[in-house]
Amino acid sequence: MKTYSPKPEHIERRWYVVDASGQVLGRLASEVATLLRGKHKPMFAPHMDTGDHVIVVNADKVELTGKKLEDKIAWRHSGHPGGITGVKYGDLMATRPIAAVEKAVRGMLPKNRLGRQMIKKLHIVAGPEHPHAAQKPTPLTVGERPAWTGLPASTAPTPTAPPKAKPAAKRPTAEPAPKPEAPAAETAPKKTAAKKPTAAKKPSAAKKPAARKTTAKATTAKATTAKSAAKKPTAKKTTAKKTTARKAAAKDEE
Repeated sequence: MKTYSPKPEHIERRWYVVDASGQVLGRLASEVATLLRGKHKPMFAPHMDTGDHVIVVNADKVELTGKKLEDKIAWRHSGHPGGITGVKYGDLMATRPIAAVEKAVRGMLPKNRLGRQMIKKLHIVAGPEHPHAAQKPTPLTVGERPAWTGLPASTAPTPTAPPKAKPAAKRPTAEPAPKPEAPAAETAPKKTAAKKPTAAKKPSAAKKPAARKTTAKATTAKATTAKSAAKKPTAKKTTAKKTTARKAAAKDEE
C-alpha cells in the first residue's frame, strides 16, 4: 500500500473556538499550535498546511504560573544596533494580551514560510465575543481532539461484500455430491472384475515372446544345416575327380 500524501483539494478547513479564561499560557499555546498545524488529522503532513482556523476568546484572562508575570520578559528588536527592548509579561498582559498569546503560539510553529502561513489562521479576541459567527465555529476545550471524518478515513471498509457471494456458489455444488455415491459403489466391483482377466493374461503374453525365441533358434539351426549342405557338393567334386583318374588309369592299362 502506498503512503498517502495530502493534496490541496483534499484539505478541509474547519473553524474552532477556544476559551482561554483560566488557562495557562503555555498549555493554551501548545493546543492551539496543534490545531493550526493539523496534527490532529490522520492526513497530517509536515510539509503542508493541513490545519484549521482557531478563534481564541477571553485572551485577557490567560494565566501564568509562578512569578513569571514579574520575572519573565518579552524581548523584541528593531533591527538596528542597540534596538533591543524588553517588557515584563505583567505589563504585556495588562496592555496587549493579544500580542502575548500570539507570541506564545508563534514560537511553537515552524520558523519558515509555512509557519507564517499557519499563523494567519489564528484569530485572537480579548473579550468573549468574536466577529466570525458566520463561519459557524465549533466550541472546543483545551486538550480535546475533534473527531475527523474526512480523508483518508473512507478507504478501508470495502472487502466485506465478496466473501458473502462465495458460500452461495458452493452450496449448489455440494448438493449433487451425495447422488453419485450410489453408482460409485456399483462401479467398484466392475473394476475388480476387469482386473482379474488382465492378471491371467499377463503370463500368456510373457510366454509368447519365449516361443518366438525358440522359433528364432530353430531358424538359426536351419541356416547352419543349409550351410553344411552347401559344403557337401565340394565333396562330390573330389569323388568325381577320383573317378576320372581311375578311368584314365584303366585306359592306360589296356
